[in-house]
Amino acid sequence: MATDRTDETTDDASERAEPSPGSPVLESVLENARTRRYLGERLAAADERVGTDYLGDIVRHGPVLEALLERPLDRGEIENRLDVSRATSHRFTQWLDRQGFVEKVDSRFRLTGRGETVAEEVLRFEANVRTAHRLTPLLDAICDDHQEFVIEPFVNATVTTAAPEDPYQPVERFVSLVRDSETLRGFNTTHMAPLVLGQFHQQVFEATDTEIIYLPHIAEKLFETYPERASEAIDRGHLTLRTRDTLPYGLAIFDDRVGVGGYDEETGLMEVFVDTDDAVAREWAERVFASVKADSEPLASGSE
Repeated sequence: MATDRTDETTDDASERAEPSPGSPVLESVLENARTRRYLGERLAAADERVGTDYLGDIVRHGPVLEALLERPLDRGEIENRLDVSRATSHRFTQWLDRQGFVEKVDSRFRLTGRGETVAEEVLRFEANVRTAHRLTPLLDAICDDHQEFVIEPFVNATVTTAAPEDPYQPVERFVSLVRDSETLRGFNTTHMAPLVLGQFHQQVFEATDTEIIYLPHIAEKLFETYPERASEAIDRGHLTLRTRDTLPYGLAIFDDRVGVGGYDEETGLMEVFVDTDDAVAREWAERVFASVKADSEPLASGSE
C-alpha cells in the first residue's frame, strides 16, 4: 500500500520532485507495502513457500513466543504465564526447540535470533489483522484507493463510524478535532464537514490556519456559499485553497493528530473517520499531503 503514486501534471519542477526520504520506520513500512503483493510470486520463483500447516503451528505457538520475547522462562514460569498444564508447556518447548526457536540456558528457555524474529513477525501479523478488522469501515470505503493507505501506524487509532441512530458521529469527531487545533491541512475534507455547517466554516475562516485541496466544483461551491468570508480569509493569508481534478479519501492533519475519512460516493456523507496521534502516521500523512499538493493548482480569492 504505497503512498507516492502521483500524476505528473504540474509544470513546477520543484513540486514534481520525489518525496524526501522519511524516517527509517516509515520507509520500512512503505517498502513492505510496495512489495508485499509480490512476495508470493518471489517465494514461488525461489521455491521457498512455507507450508500452511507449519505457519499455523507458528501462530498457535504465538503466546509462548511472545512470553519469551520479554525474558527467558523456565517451564514453571511458562505454565504460570500462559495458564497451561505441565504437559502443554513441555509440548510447547519441545516444538520450539525442534524448530530452532529456543535454546535452554540455566534451566530457562531463551529465544534464539531466529526465534526472536519469528516471534516479532507473529506479533506484527496479529497487530495488522486486528487493525484491519478495526478499520474495516474505512478500508471498505476507500478500497479503490487502498494502495495509498498503510494500516500499521493506525493500530491504536480512534475509529468513529456513522450509525443509524447517529449518522453524523464521524463529522462531529472531525469538527471537535478542528476546534482543538490551530492549524488544519488536508484534502477532500468537505465530506468531513459539509458546507452547510456555517459555524464550522466561520471558525476555519477566522480561527484556524487552513490549507485545503478541494475538487474544483467544491471550491466553486465554497465561494458561492461564503463569497465574502472565503475571499477575505484567502486575502489575509489565513486560508489557502488548491484544487485537483481527482482526490482519494479525505485526509486531515491537525496540530497533534491526523485523520482519514471514508465517505459514501452516492450520498457524499462521511461513513467513517479514523484518527491517531501516532508519529509514523503523521509522517505518512505529511508525505501523502505533499504528494497530492504537488499535483494541485493554487486558487486565488474570487476564482470562478
